[in-house]
Order: sequence, then C-alpha cells, then structure tokens
Amino acid sequence: MSLAFGIAIYFVIWWIMLFAVLPFGVRTSEEAGEASNAGFAESAPHKPKLLPKILATTILSGIVFAGIYAMMVHHVITLDDIPFFPRYEPVQEAH
Repeated sequence: MSLAFGIAIYFVIWWIMLFAVLPFGVRTSEEAGEASNAGFAESAPHKPKLLPKILATTILSGIVFAGIYAMMVHHVITLDDIPFFPRYEPVQEAH
C-alpha cells in the first residue's frame, strides 16, 4: 500500500466515522432546559462538544484503518474471495 493510498483510505474512514459519532450525546436547547436562540433551528444541538467527538473519531478511525491495513498486507481477504467478482487466469509472460 502506498502512502498516498493509505492517507486516502484513512481520510474516507475518518469521514464515515465522524458522521457515525456526531449524533452521540446531542441534546437540543429544549431538552437541556434552556430557551432556544432566535435565528437557530429548534433541532440545533445545544452544545455539540465537537472536540471530544473529533478525538473519538480519530481514535476509532485509527483502529479501523489498522484492521483494514492488516487485512490488505496479510492477504486475509483477496479479490478471489469475493463471490461476485469475475475469475481471471494468471497472465503468463512470454520469453
């Protein structure tokens, strides 16, 4: 796996994990027992606590990326293991 490919995979995993983590612990102003500010949607989070969510996303993404990296490097799952992919014969080089 090249460095650029690894960074791209980590970036995609990070964004997916961010959207999975964002809803945790979200409360609206009404649920927090405070008045909603004018100009904001009533469903807007009261205190979104983004820094802990970003840190959690980074840690979880690192764990998921490590698993995917290990599977790719150690060939745990190959393209031949995926049932709906076509089977190709190895190419013989002419000498």
